[in-house]
Amino acid sequence: MLTTQIGGLLQRIVANEDSMIEETARLLAQATIGEGRVIFAGFNGLDAVTENALQGAEQFCGAVRYRVGMEISSADRVWILTRFATDSDALELAHVLASRFIPFATLAADKPGEDNELATLSYTYISTGLMKGLLPDEDGGRIVQPHALAALFVYEALKMEYDDMVKDD
Repeated sequence: MLTTQIGGLLQRIVANEDSMIEETARLLAQATIGEGRVIFAGFNGLDAVTENALQGAEQFCGAVRYRVGMEISSADRVWILTRFATDSDALELAHVLASRFIPFATLAADKPGEDNELATLSYTYISTGLMKGLLPDEDGGRIVQPHALAALFVYEALKMEYDDMVKDD
């Protein structure tokens, strides 16, 4: 049952977010093609994507880890990764970036909309759609929220697009 639900989650992400994944790859490639860095800002367990980008078998060209207080220039591009769009640390960074006109992308579970400030501030926004657990539990609730797995899946899809763009330049 878990395999079926995770497969469905990943298929929904591809079906709903394919164009945003490509747009985000394009946005991040601007930094690498120019003189900037791709800054990964992972919050609430999604720093797993940052770790993979920096230490994984196929590292992300031009990637650096976000640190609070680091200098970010207009040549840089930032990818904010968080479970939910209401994350205060992610929103704080988004406000700083937006006020300095530094383009950034976001990945979160929430769907974009008028009440999603993080999506509104972002140049591109990818939703995992993972707002509740995938499986029912014995008490009528929902369990299994694989946010990191979904984010890593998006990362791999985005990285393939990004690598093609950077390689071609």
